[in-house]
Amino acid sequence: MSSSSAAALTAEQLEASLSQIERLLSTDPAAAERQAAELLRLAPAQPMALLFQGIARRMSGNASGAVDVLRPLCESCPEAPLPHLQLGLALRQLGQDQAAAASIRRATETRPDFSDAWRALGDVLTAAGEPIAAEEAFGEYVRQSARDPRVTEAAAALRENRLVEADSFLRKELKSAPDDIVLLCLLADVSARQRRFDVAETALERCLEIAPGYRTARHNYAVVLMRQDRPEEALQEVEFLLTDARSRSLGILQAALLVRLLRYEDAIEVYRDLLNEQAEPGIWASLGHALRTVGRIDECVDAYRKAIALAPQFGEAYWNLANLKTVRIADEELQAIREQLGRNELGAEDRIHFHFALGKATEERERFAESFEHYAEGNRLRRASVQFDARALSAHVERSKVLLTRAFYEERNEFGAESGEPVFIVGLPRAGSTLVEQILASHSLVEGTMELPHLAGIAKTLVEQKGVTSETRFVDLLARINEHESRQTGELYLQRTAAQSKRLAPFFIDKMPNNFAHIALIQLALPNARIIDVRRHPMACGLSVFKHLFASGQTFSYSLEEIAFYYGEYVKLMTHFDAVLPGRVHRVIYESLVENFESEVHRLLDYCGLPFEQSCLRFHENRRAVSTPSSEQVRTPIFRNGLEHWRHYQPWLGPLEAGLGPLLEHWSSGT
Repeated sequence: MSSSSAAALTAEQLEASLSQIERLLSTDPAAAERQAAELLRLAPAQPMALLFQGIARRMSGNASGAVDVLRPLCESCPEAPLPHLQLGLALRQLGQDQAAAASIRRATETRPDFSDAWRALGDVLTAAGEPIAAEEAFGEYVRQSARDPRVTEAAAALRENRLVEADSFLRKELKSAPDDIVLLCLLADVSARQRRFDVAETALERCLEIAPGYRTARHNYAVVLMRQDRPEEALQEVEFLLTDARSRSLGILQAALLVRLLRYEDAIEVYRDLLNEQAEPGIWASLGHALRTVGRIDECVDAYRKAIALAPQFGEAYWNLANLKTVRIADEELQAIREQLGRNELGAEDRIHFHFALGKATEERERFAESFEHYAEGNRLRRASVQFDARALSAHVERSKVLLTRAFYEERNEFGAESGEPVFIVGLPRAGSTLVEQILASHSLVEGTMELPHLAGIAKTLVEQKGVTSETRFVDLLARINEHESRQTGELYLQRTAAQSKRLAPFFIDKMPNNFAHIALIQLALPNARIIDVRRHPMACGLSVFKHLFASGQTFSYSLEEIAFYYGEYVKLMTHFDAVLPGRVHRVIYESLVENFESEVHRLLDYCGLPFEQSCLRFHENRRAVSTPSSEQVRTPIFRNGLEHWRHYQPWLGPLEAGLGPLLEHWSSGT
């Protein structure tokens, strides 16, 4: 730069010098500082030159020198927000968090829409141990950033459920602004809605690297981990947040994760703490579920009724109460249900629950025609909101029959992890699998868990990794899995299930009934696992499925015709595996188990390679937690009077009977 006097420095020269220094800041801050010093020699006390000098010193690691420049600049320009922000950043580098927060807060006061200052304030308040104030700052950062046209456009696409468009737009914007935490959070939201949880996880991890104190992002990160069947990792994130401050949403998430980890007593304590703060019907209902699972039925009933007292229109609470096997809906509660169904403004979801509750209550009073009418209406309303892909299931079964031959498995007899710990219980819901689980879990060498979602989640991951886009082609994917991948898949399953199975015994149970569709994957990944198929008379099982309102999944269950179709495809697939893997699957016929209990228990234990124990015959004395709708039934001795109960509804089961057709004659053999 020339040595001419300051008076000779033109406005154009000043602007050019400042532009050059600003460019150097991002590439060579030391050179930027030298240029700023030279400019200040020619134009002493020039504000922008002083600001750039302070920024250059801070970026070069000379935080003390930066403060020496920036503090006087803030005093001389008290309404300029950028010097206050930069002074705060320099003070933070020196570990002076409280002073840094005060300076950055001054920047937000002079310019309330200064989003970068709000983000920096959130970071420094986190470091200062003020999590609530930090979250408020991050929230303000998000609100101010929302005015950015990029954010506005992406948010609009998200609101209108234009997910593909939003995803494409966000990825493009993040290329030029990879550290924008608002865009990263939006991408995580879009990806989670598309069930691409791995992408959401990566976006939130990056967000937390940039802004580790952004509690909302960490909360969302925990939810994404939970949705990927990683409850232990999710709970760690929640507990990290809880060390700083509690919130209602955080407590609800904590309790849900504790339930997933089978820590029901801990979950009950969290729910009670939440209710002590504020009574809410949904939390009373959740508490009721946990109490039911551990067998505390009187307390469970009290929880459901408290939910009803708070919200008489809360259909789910009435259904939960009606669905208890050992409790009868009172006459006044029956009347209350009828009154609610008469309200035109009743929401669709509550209406569905009320119809199922009324179906159960009238069934108990042996008014079967009325009962079926309400079950049918509840199912009709639910069916309108779910999608059941019959063609995909049929294609899966037919492709399995073609590809998964005996030769296919003989060529792969060395595949898979060696562990024989898992015991899979498969079949249709409501077929008696909880009873079989309870019998086995009463053995000293077997640990009962729950309906574990991990196998289906692993199958979905394989589909994504292999680039298969249609469920109907999943079977073809199995032919592309090599020996190493099959072993990895089995080990991944064992790793994922460790959160629920504490490996307290040599064997553990996975009772997810839908795993019958993944027997091929089980055979490849875990060839030494036991597989037990529990089957019940198709009319009895079909009706029981139709009468039950599932919390999620089981989309086939809301139509008698679709139940018959699903049952038929299940039998076809199991018959195929009986042929190509003879003896691999042990079949328990529910009716035979009830009628010939002791001999069937012996047969079951022999298949599992377990010595006989009397405790298996006294399964009802086992106090373990049971999370399925049969939780009360398996705490009572075996009973036979329910085997023919379906005949009370036979006059209305024509679609089920017609759909089952010849299968009714040989359902137990599967031929």
